[in-house]
Amino acid sequence: MTQTSAPASEADEHSSFIKTPQQLIVVVLLAFLVPIFGIVLILQIVTGGMHAGPGALSPEAVSERIRPVGTLEVVDANAPKSFRTGEEIVKTACMACHGSGVAGAHKIGDKAAWGKIAKPGLETMLKNAIAGKGSMPPRGGLPDVSDYELARAIVFMANQSGASLKEPAAPGAAAPAPAATAGAKKSK
Repeated sequence: MTQTSAPASEADEHSSFIKTPQQLIVVVLLAFLVPIFGIVLILQIVTGGMHAGPGALSPEAVSERIRPVGTLEVVDANAPKSFRTGEEIVKTACMACHGSGVAGAHKIGDKAAWGKIAKPGLETMLKNAIAGKGSMPPRGGLPDVSDYELARAIVFMANQSGASLKEPAAPGAAAPAPAATAGAKKSK
């Protein structure tokens, strides 16, 4: 008995998983079709993904694609500082969130929401904007914005939303006023 079982196990080791002629036909067909299908898919990926639109080679589209990522501005440190308006700051940074109310930002024009945050006053709103609050990054994501410009942006947004905040005084304009009054008192 042991002799007959040994040759049977050797035969099992070398037997194929193809047992019938139908299985043989299927395997032969798949051996040809699967590589052909793979080659066709690769060709579709290679040739199908690189179509340029009709305006892709226009001078405007090309200049947009090759424009520099950043710019370098050389500024004279002794030159007088020109401040951006509140509207310019809002268009540059604030509108991205406050225009549509993204991430819980108070939407410009929402009188109820801006009425609540404007109640404590401009100084409190400015402190929150400088430090950042909630999803808003410090200084609204503009590290180069001055406190004065940030205050102007807050006033612009709040006033667009029904508040009546007063425009802050320019940093250079506030300093000469006490000196002028002190000179007037000495002459008396």
